[in-house]
Amino acid sequence: MSESLEVVDVTSESQELPDDRFIDRELSWIAFNRRVLELAEDPEAPLLERTKFLAIFASNLDEFYMVRVAGLRRRIATGIAQRAASGLLPREVHEAVLAESHGLMRRHADLFHEEILPALAQEGIELARWTELTDEERLNTDEFFQNHVFPVLTPLAVDPAHPFPYISGLSISLAVAIRNPETGIEYFARVKVPETLPRFVQVGSQRFTPLEDLIAANLEALFPGMEILQHHTFRVTRNEDVEVEEDDAENLLKALERELMRRRFGPPVRLEVEESIDDDVLDLLVRELGVNEEEVVKLPGPLDLTGLWTLVNLDRDDLKDPAFLPKTNAELVEAETASEPDVFEAMKRGDVLLHHPYDSFSTSVQRFLEQAAADRKVLAIKQTLYRTSGDSPIIDALIDAAQAGKQVLALVEIKARFDEEANITWARKLERAGVHVVYGLVGLKTHCKLSMVVRDEGGKLVRYCHIGTGNYHPKTARLYEDLGVLSANEEVGEDVANLFNRLSGYSLNTDYDRLLVAPHDVRSGLVHRIDREIENFQNGLPARIRFKCNSIVDEQIIDSLYRASQVGVPVDICVRGICALRAGVPGLSETIQVRSILGRFLEHSRIYEFANGGDTEVFIGSADLMHRNLDRRVETLLRIPEEHHIAEIANLLDLSFDEGTASWHLESDNTWRGVLRDSNGERLMDLQTHLINTRHSRLSGQIPG
Repeated sequence: MSESLEVVDVTSESQELPDDRFIDRELSWIAFNRRVLELAEDPEAPLLERTKFLAIFASNLDEFYMVRVAGLRRRIATGIAQRAASGLLPREVHEAVLAESHGLMRRHADLFHEEILPALAQEGIELARWTELTDEERLNTDEFFQNHVFPVLTPLAVDPAHPFPYISGLSISLAVAIRNPETGIEYFARVKVPETLPRFVQVGSQRFTPLEDLIAANLEALFPGMEILQHHTFRVTRNEDVEVEEDDAENLLKALERELMRRRFGPPVRLEVEESIDDDVLDLLVRELGVNEEEVVKLPGPLDLTGLWTLVNLDRDDLKDPAFLPKTNAELVEAETASEPDVFEAMKRGDVLLHHPYDSFSTSVQRFLEQAAADRKVLAIKQTLYRTSGDSPIIDALIDAAQAGKQVLALVEIKARFDEEANITWARKLERAGVHVVYGLVGLKTHCKLSMVVRDEGGKLVRYCHIGTGNYHPKTARLYEDLGVLSANEEVGEDVANLFNRLSGYSLNTDYDRLLVAPHDVRSGLVHRIDREIENFQNGLPARIRFKCNSIVDEQIIDSLYRASQVGVPVDICVRGICALRAGVPGLSETIQVRSILGRFLEHSRIYEFANGGDTEVFIGSADLMHRNLDRRVETLLRIPEEHHIAEIANLLDLSFDEGTASWHLESDNTWRGVLRDSNGERLMDLQTHLINTRHSRLSGQIPG
């Protein structure tokens, strides 16, 4: 960095910090998913949007169990008794998490059965159990069962010659009790519900039945001559967190592939069963799977409501939010030629600030890389890829560039959780096309969002860069709220080039002008600026701190914010997910307010704003305020210098913290309170709807994103 990062000692100016100053991160995550569920509970939201949030809630909880609950269980099993920052032991956190999550799962199921299902039925969308189907509908499913379901079913017996089968994570299974009518001997068998078939089988125009019901109704075909005594649906969640032991001599790609094979056999951490299950069958499952009684969740069927996406994706626009098409960024429209933006020309005029999904991804970032791939003056492209899609035009552009003879470097993060297999596939596809593929630094995930194009402009090489807060993923760019900057600034180009050299080679350079880069100096850079706000406040200069991020957990940064609050610095934090910071606590955080905004788009951008004595300083980038981001990942924060861009970001923050904006407020007792209506009962402004309606309102014409 060009400036000193010396930290100001302010401890003498503030009170001692109490031991109970941190909210437990796991319980804070549970509170986040509760807010997602509250979106589904909103009776005024479009019906299929409510259904969507039910599916998101279920999917979120699956991942939480596979990673975070699994981690707690592992620490308990290994005897690790180290207290979390919240002061709780792993066993105490585990017990609290199970109690909270089980209550939410019941609340989720009750909402689905008591409100959503009847409301869907009134709109002609029905999810009927087998007993609710007409005789004609049952007959109509016979052909589907015989031709598409029966051939892929594999009943697995359990007896002295057949040990209890392996139950894969998140798959739905039928536990079947059968009896031989000749001998009277009873047996147990398991039938897996195939994940390759539709979760809900269509029996009418908008009428469905669960696939497991169809299989259960035809068990005689799987066990001919046997008596079907009973059957019950169950679902297991396993530890599916990947841990790759890396060293310089090992091929990371092969190491990760081996670990992904092991993932399938992680220990169970949750057993979901239909509440009608027989006690003897449940006892057998608990014993054979090795789960504890408190890890069993009894729910009304059908299990696994992530499958509700089948209903959400129906062509029923009347039950969804109004259609939204992103628009081309105003600064790119001004450089438009032949109906498409000349992104290089726009970048020559100055930095372009992008705000997705309101700004079209396809006519900005995607257009930037496609234009670079086709431009004969472009000599090289360097790109980080953390998550992307199978049919990504970004991948296609990199392949086109390599095949055109350009030097192309793709830094693929194959350890991106739950996208590992897909990223291995794209890495090999890129390699076959002649792209130089690297996997970053040993021991660190590469999470920064960077792209650099080197162009020959009359004997002078010019670097064009994109730095963002979101992944290069065209599909999620329509659903995730993110910021990005397209820049031809020489300082930015130098910084990005140096960072790419560090990621792909052996550069030890850590000196940057416009960037903060983790793990070297994101934490120290932010703490330095927090301390500077304290000093400015004490000297009577303008002082304020405003952060927008996905999660805030890092104790050092939280403690710095507490000390800022103790001397009187106003601190505003907008967080989507986990917040370990306590807000509004007398003597600790009285000047700190924490808000959370959720909606049709997933709030994903990270913004760090400091009043800086009147010369506002703003950073955007990929880093959240968590240990993994600050210590175990390569992250970047970019300083925004242009006044009009600073003002645009400040306006976004103003709206986020405005009392007239619908949001959740973190109270001093660590609970979240939804503030969605004013004192007269009128709905407060939905920030995302407001941005859809107002951003680029002066432009005409919409361009698909």
